[in-house]
Amino acid sequence: MFTGIIEATGIIGDIQPKGDDIRLLIDTGKLDMSDVKVGDSIAVNGVCLTAISIVDSGFLADVSRESLKLTSLAQLSAGSEVNLEKALTLQTRLGGHLVSGHVDGLGEVIEQYDEGRSTRYWLKAPDDLAKYISAKGSICIDGTSLTVNEVDGAKFKINIVPHTIQETVIKHYHLGTKVNLEVDVIARYLERLLQGEAAAASTSSGITEAFLAENGFIK
Repeated sequence: MFTGIIEATGIIGDIQPKGDDIRLLIDTGKLDMSDVKVGDSIAVNGVCLTAISIVDSGFLADVSRESLKLTSLAQLSAGSEVNLEKALTLQTRLGGHLVSGHVDGLGEVIEQYDEGRSTRYWLKAPDDLAKYISAKGSICIDGTSLTVNEVDGAKFKINIVPHTIQETVIKHYHLGTKVNLEVDVIARYLERLLQGEAAAASTSSGITEAFLAENGFIK
């Protein structure tokens, strides 16, 4: 688990193809790695990765084909800047909100403008995530815990203060930037709880395309 408070930004030092997967070498910059060991979790742009090796400049982590498919990590190249956060401990201040590091989908920056010293962004979430995003609720964007200011369907607005822009990869956002989204875990549990006993029912009807073809419903 994480808090969504970015501890440092790092740089992708190398990307090694490993079959359908990749291995990342991440230069962790000013992130304190003195208490990190092999097997520990570190969020990279909001994606929980396991450190498989600790090196002088940072750590190595494998990224599966599934993670490449569902997150923006597939868009990284050597030299890309990434948000970094070590897993929380019982002594960690929960300055953001509870974040699992499991990305729910990709959002896209669709509008950006300055307002005072802050910058406002409108983002478009996948339609199936819209129900989890509410005004004044929390959302995690590329690992950063943020407050939703306004919603309009699947679109939502956030306000970014200068410190957050300076200390995270948000400084690189522009129209069309794809970002990792993780909705508030409480909203997901609440949705399941409200289903009551119906939650135990299978969602599979057992009717497949092959079944329909075999019984003459489709050709």
